[in-house]
Amino acid sequence: MAEERDEQEVRKEEEAAAAEAARIGGRSGMEGMEEAERARAEHGGGESEGFEEAEELLEDQATHGDPLTNPLRDVGAVEAEKDPSVYGEADELESTETEADTDGAHG
Repeated sequence: MAEERDEQEVRKEEEAAAAEAARIGGRSGMEGMEEAERARAEHGGGESEGFEEAEELLEDQATHGDPLTNPLRDVGAVEAEKDPSVYGEADELESTETEADTDGAHG
């Protein structure tokens, strides 16, 4: 009886892991198509190796399909440049010269 519960728990965990793994790659938007049609559509259907379809899909995903967004209109105000003389201080390195170095130079 304990083994049966363990097996059910393992099966449940496996199903949860499989569902999580299926979501990793995201959605292509073609999940509702038949497998044969989907494979053909994902690879361009023989037209120009699918470049046009890939570009359309890329553009749609990049714009999130939101026609209300216009990067030229929605851009923020330009930030003022900092004064170059205020960027920071120059690096200062401590001398690596030791007393032994200076004693030998005057001897």
